[in-house]
Amino acid sequence: MKSDLYVTGKPAADRLLRKDGTALLIGMLLDQQVPMEWAFTGPFTITERLGHLDPKRIAAMRVDRFVSICCEKPAIHRFPAAMAKRIHELCHVLATEYDNDGANVWRGIDDASELYKRLRKFPGFGDEKARIFVALLAKRFDIAPEGWQRVAKPFGDHRMRTVADIDSAEALLKVRRFKQLEKARDRDKASRPLKKRK
Repeated sequence: MKSDLYVTGKPAADRLLRKDGTALLIGMLLDQQVPMEWAFTGPFTITERLGHLDPKRIAAMRVDRFVSICCEKPAIHRFPAAMAKRIHELCHVLATEYDNDGANVWRGIDDASELYKRLRKFPGFGDEKARIFVALLAKRFDIAPEGWQRVAKPFGDHRMRTVADIDSAEALLKVRRFKQLEKARDRDKASRPLKKRK
């Protein structure tokens, strides 16, 4: 795969994301409740510890052994055990249904709705995460099946707000800033007292 994705701040970790579909899926899976850079560095960290990122070999490992590897310091996530179990399950699906290659999830696909359905079947890929991933493939990897903007809505626009919009170190800063402002707005809403009904 070729792309202009620069999300981790680590050249080797970014190269892995750009060339390995399994790494990209795992990075997206980890992208919740932690900074993007931490999440998308996860696949590289696992590769360093195992010497590979082969779904079949990971799925064949005992779950508790894989969890312990993911929990080593620095951990792959704020909740490394739970996320390790999801990665293990994702690798099992890739090994059995996608010929052991994450890129086969989207390789040759021409219908964005079908891609979305496939993504939703993976552990941890809810509606929003699946939409962002569709946008990520289209914007950063030029994998744009028919209807991708409709399926990825609202993440198919030009607003700098997700990993799908990061094509440089500067873009990473813009997206990070957007997320910080979004969290601040959420905290502000949560702290406002509820208005009493008259």
